[in-house]
Amino acid sequence: MAQTDLTALVTGGTSGIGRAVVAALAAKGCTVITTSRDPERLAPEQRVSGVRYLRLDLSDPDGPDALAEELGEEIGAVDVLINNAGESQSGPFEELPSAAIDRLFQTNVFGPVRLSQLVLPGMRRRGHGRIIMVGSMLASFPLAHRSSYAASKAALAGFATAARQELSPFGVWISVVEPGSIATGIGLRRTKYLDEGSVYATDVSTMLEHLDRNERDGIAPETVAATIVDAVISPRPRELYAVGSRAPLPFLLKRILPRGLMSKIVAAQHGLRR
Repeated sequence: MAQTDLTALVTGGTSGIGRAVVAALAAKGCTVITTSRDPERLAPEQRVSGVRYLRLDLSDPDGPDALAEELGEEIGAVDVLINNAGESQSGPFEELPSAAIDRLFQTNVFGPVRLSQLVLPGMRRRGHGRIIMVGSMLASFPLAHRSSYAASKAALAGFATAARQELSPFGVWISVVEPGSIATGIGLRRTKYLDEGSVYATDVSTMLEHLDRNERDGIAPETVAATIVDAVISPRPRELYAVGSRAPLPFLLKRILPRGLMSKIVAAQHGLRR
């Protein structure tokens, strides 16, 4: 996969990490197709030259199949799939609405899984392909009031890790990229749930204040994009790439420290005492 004359499909490519990945792959000569829930909102000057922008709403269970139908035979020519689009969600475990959890898992897990299933036959027949799941370090280091989001990213990583063992004999490699704190402005778009008069209100406010500050001070999305491109072009990409939040140090500490102590450290970094 060292060649760059590849056809890449990048979800959520109009902002943040996705936009940086689109620009990086296009600069390397890839044919890039990217998606957004509303691509028409993007002015011509905001688009990356030569990139094709299509509509995809991953919260719609029929979204991936509708995109595949629109692409027709092109869906079988995809060499690289970057499952980047997703929803960030916060709220106390006790108060998360069931409908919100359902939507989150449809967007962050079931949609990317279905899209991967749609591109895999072509990759397997050609004997090469790359699928990158953009996860989150919260999958490896869960945080209070981010239970639904952490669980969705952990589920995505579980699918990817198991499927990697099935597909690598065919030259198709699946990797997970877990970003830490990234300065993408995602905190402004995060869906937040908190009941009026909630007993968790102070805790949630403290956590979000620290989380948003960490994200504002985080690394640039272009740094994550460079890691993703490395996984795309590597002859044998790793199972997991972590970038940001002083990675790989947290993963080293996770291996040597008791689980309970590691959870306390993660909580303390977000102003929570446990």
